[in-house]
Amino acid sequence: MASVNSRSGFCNSNSTFYSKRTPIPLPPNPSLDVTTFISSQAHRGRIAFIDASTGQNLTFTELWRAVESVADCLSEIGIRKGHVVLLLSPNSILFPVVCLSVMSLGAIITTTNPLNTSNEIAKQIKDSNPVLAFTTSQLLPKISAAAKKLPIVLMDEERVDSVGDVRRLVEMMKKEPSGNRVKERVDQDDTATLLYSSGTTGMSKGVISSHRNLIAMVQTIVNRFGSDDGEQRFICTVPMFHIYGLAAFATGLLAYGSTIIVLSKFEMHEMMSAIGKYQATSLPLVPPILVAMVNGADQIKAKYDLSSMHTVLCGGAPLSKEVTEGFAEKYPTVKILQGYGLTESTGIGASTDTVEESRRYGTAGKLSASMEGRIVDPVTGQILGPKQTGELWLKGPSIMKGYFSNEEATSSTLDSEGWLRTGDLCYIDEDGFIFVVDRLKELIKYKGYQVIYRTQILSMVDVDAIDL
Repeated sequence: MASVNSRSGFCNSNSTFYSKRTPIPLPPNPSLDVTTFISSQAHRGRIAFIDASTGQNLTFTELWRAVESVADCLSEIGIRKGHVVLLLSPNSILFPVVCLSVMSLGAIITTTNPLNTSNEIAKQIKDSNPVLAFTTSQLLPKISAAAKKLPIVLMDEERVDSVGDVRRLVEMMKKEPSGNRVKERVDQDDTATLLYSSGTTGMSKGVISSHRNLIAMVQTIVNRFGSDDGEQRFICTVPMFHIYGLAAFATGLLAYGSTIIVLSKFEMHEMMSAIGKYQATSLPLVPPILVAMVNGADQIKAKYDLSSMHTVLCGGAPLSKEVTEGFAEKYPTVKILQGYGLTESTGIGASTDTVEESRRYGTAGKLSASMEGRIVDPVTGQILGPKQTGELWLKGPSIMKGYFSNEEATSSTLDSEGWLRTGDLCYIDEDGFIFVVDRLKELIKYKGYQVIYRTQILSMVDVDAIDL
């Protein structure tokens, strides 16, 4: 490794960029599930989750007791290692209870978007073959239409008519943990989650993430945020069914005792009110919301108490110099940090971890800890060096195992050495900062020549919800 450039992290002998961040420590014990790993981390946190609209909360003690009780109930009804469990729900403080319980058994959690149609949900059910579904009374008709015979656990206490065998999550959580459940051995290499992504190209596919992938993600998050002094309170604005929401808010941030303030859906007024009401310190956003905060800064600061907030975390697309500087001018006590990742990389890839790094305008950040990168010419396959544009490839402990039941998609996205083709055209500069230039959608042939077809990256958000 002597030939690694100290500034860029580029190694001439194998044309690989190495992360310049401190490597993440990974547990050596092969038999370890991500729930046990997170619950065994020492911290001083007291409250794990707060429901922003009702103020209801779950302490860490209540959370881990609920996880144990629900896991016991699931085991009693026959849920075993390798079984798939579907979760269809808006954000709630009970969403993580379900995820952590299921994964602790070695069963696999698959999430789906509450806005999906019954037909889209039916496709995912057919592909992933779940044995049980968790959902809410409001969303129950979608699952019933998609799979009539799928056993259901309801996550709320509303009455529902004409439904067969329905269990209630609240009842499961009240059960006294028996302590005599037969625990199956869960290995770090076993599958933990099956999240659906359109992938680097094409149709929606199930991304297989292992317990090791999730543990690596947790350690990356702890390394990035865990050294901050004082109590951290994060507003969860992003959907928990998505990798960013599931990785950070349903699992990762719990490992060092953060409090997560959960919004059931994104709404600008509710988010701003929650910052003051619950003294939030950190706010994850996508660029359009950040732009709205800059444009409406005077109104926002007059109406809401944002004095507790010290960090904004932005993902989805790189921020321009104008937006970054505009935000710094309007909110001088708040730092912006950025992140880049894919479902296929368990939400990990690159980040800016300091104000100075975020001033490298337009960057997606530096490679995350323990991550390696390559820039590859998408036409010739040649591996390129610093300041040359090509497809970004990533390799590291958080890279997925592959796509579920889809060898063709897996082999076209993951090579034999474990390199993930991201589908993003990038370059890495002389200081190791990654810049996303474009989206490499697919290679098309025109008169026998391969032509790169590109589409601009768009970050989508419900613009109607950004009403000030």
